[in-house]
Amino acid sequence: MKTILRFKSLSEFHSYSNLAKPEHPSISLVDYSNVNYPTDTDKIKWIQDFYSIGLKRNVSEKFNYGQQNYDFDEGVLSFVAPQQTLNIQINQNVKVNATGWLLLIHPDFLWNTALATGIKKYGFFGYAVNEALFLSEKEEHNLVALFKNIQKEYQSNIDKFSQNIIISQIELLLNYAERYYERQFITRKITNHQILTRLEERLNYYFNNPEISANGIPTVSQMANDLNLSPNYLSSILKIISGQSTQQHIQNKLIEKAKEKLSTTELSISEIAFELGFEHPASFSKLFKNKTNSSPIAFRQSFN
Repeated sequence: MKTILRFKSLSEFHSYSNLAKPEHPSISLVDYSNVNYPTDTDKIKWIQDFYSIGLKRNVSEKFNYGQQNYDFDEGVLSFVAPQQTLNIQINQNVKVNATGWLLLIHPDFLWNTALATGIKKYGFFGYAVNEALFLSEKEEHNLVALFKNIQKEYQSNIDKFSQNIIISQIELLLNYAERYYERQFITRKITNHQILTRLEERLNYYFNNPEISANGIPTVSQMANDLNLSPNYLSSILKIISGQSTQQHIQNKLIEKAKEKLSTTELSISEIAFELGFEHPASFSKLFKNKTNSSPIAFRQSFN
C-alpha cells in the first residue's frame, strides 16, 4: 500500500516540492512553474494541514480530489482545505512548462481573526473535491493581482497592520471566487438541471422502495453520494436553480408521498409514518404540519 504523505507545515511542502524555504511560516505564494515533485515516482498521495488555493495552467500532472479527476490544461482555480486527501498522477514522459500560482495558508495565520471561523462558510473548500472553477481571462487577472498583493505584503517589513491587510486581501479573493462560482453554476444551467432531474429520479426510487421503512428517510449525504457530488456543492446548485436546498427537496418529496398515501389509502397515520421511514409518528405529524399548515388527520378528512 502506498504511503500517504502528511504535510504539517508550509516548509514541509516547500521542501518536498523542491522550493526555497517559505518567506513566512504561515502564508506563502508559490510560483507553480518552480514546483518540482520528486521524479522517482508516478503517483503521490498526501494530506495537508493547511489551505491551498491553486491557479494552474498547462500542468501535466493529473489531480484527483475525492471521486473526480482534473486536468489543468487551461486556467482553473481549485481549493483544498486542511485534512483533504489529494492523489496526483505524474507522467514522467511528458515535460511541459506549467504556470500559475499556489497560495498556501496555514490555519495558524487566521487565529484571532473573523476569518478563522468565517472561512468555513465558503462552500467551495468543501466541494472543491468535486468542482474546480474555470476562469475567464478577466477573472484570472483579478485574482492574480490579489495573489501578488498578498505576497507583496508578507514580503514587506511585518508590522501590526500586516495580518489585517493580508486577511482583507484573502477575504476579497474568496468573495470574488464565490461570485465566479455562482456565475459558473448559472452558465451551466443545462448540466445543473440534469442534476435536478437525477435527484428527482433518486428520490422517487427511495420513496417507492418498500425498504425505506427499514432504512429510514434518505439523507442529504446519501443523495449527494448517489449523484457523485459533495453535500455542500449539491445544495449550492439546487439553491441556484430552484431556490431550495437538498434537505428541502427531500422533505417536499416526502410530503408529496404522504399526501398520496393519506388521500388514496386507508393506512393509519402511524402506518404511513412507518412506511415513509419515520421511527415515531409524532415526528411525521410535526413535519407534515410545518410543511402544509395542516395535520395529517385534517388533510385526510378534507377528502371525505
